[in-house]
Amino acid sequence: MSTCTAASLAWAEPLAGTAATARTWLLIEQPGPWGAKALLQSRLDPEVGATLSAAADGSAGVRVALIRRPGRTTGGRRAFLAHTAPGNAWIRVLADTDPARLTGLDFARLAEGHHDGIGEPHDGAPLVLVCTNGTRDRCCALLGRPLAAEVAGAGGADVWEITHLGGHRFSPTLLTLPHGYAYGRMTSVGVKNVVAALTRGRVALDGCRGRSTWDRPGQAAELAVRALIGEEGADALTEVTASRAQDAGGGDAGGEGAAWTATVSHADGRRWSVTLADEPAGAAAPASCGAAPAPAARLTTRAVERLP
Repeated sequence: MSTCTAASLAWAEPLAGTAATARTWLLIEQPGPWGAKALLQSRLDPEVGATLSAAADGSAGVRVALIRRPGRTTGGRRAFLAHTAPGNAWIRVLADTDPARLTGLDFARLAEGHHDGIGEPHDGAPLVLVCTNGTRDRCCALLGRPLAAEVAGAGGADVWEITHLGGHRFSPTLLTLPHGYAYGRMTSVGVKNVVAALTRGRVALDGCRGRSTWDRPGQAAELAVRALIGEEGADALTEVTASRAQDAGGGDAGGEGAAWTATVSHADGRRWSVTLADEPAGAAAPASCGAAPAPAARLTTRAVERLP
């Protein structure tokens, strides 16, 4: 059976710079089946789902998803708010909450990292969220559900299934909170390493797709600097800014081979300039199962330079 994950592996698609972008996550516990558009196609009130979806679409930096425990339901209805920015990463828990109340949240404030005392601080194990929504892509169900159950059984993390993380072709995919690092092509051993690093406030680099705080060029730039200097501290790299490079005439250098420059700052004051580019991938491949194969560009790192 041909799958999007097999096609992505066949042409060695890089993982860096492919994580979903969100500074803040709103995760709502919703047991039961999920449709492809889970906020609108689940046992969640569709009017509530539509309002939350519109609020997220209209915000710059907040992403909403549904979650459930692997293989079982729980009493009550929880929600998590998590902000991922370095130096201000936090998780807040709203226990036994009515999802309709969440439509009144100030998404602009949340995107900026202000929880305004909503809920209670999460004082448990770090969150590990595995994408398992098979109605959106079969690879997420075939590969994600067994992994979520295995990781939950191993302990050491607060494990949930999640409706969508983007990048089905990298299944099994997962997100870790509070820092917002996403991973792809995970194995049970890989997740154990991720959880072990996470509990020490560190980042496992193998299989890492990037920190959701940054845009995709920023994610790739941050990972390039981490690889260069061997930095694993989750909040050691404090700021990443990326911009499209300009052509010789001062215009936007768009199109094939389009380039970005990113500046990555370390907590100790060091900085790096990273040059990245979209380069032709060669073979066409499907973005998800059932999609027509299409050419895709690779986001590659061309240079990393230490700044004065």
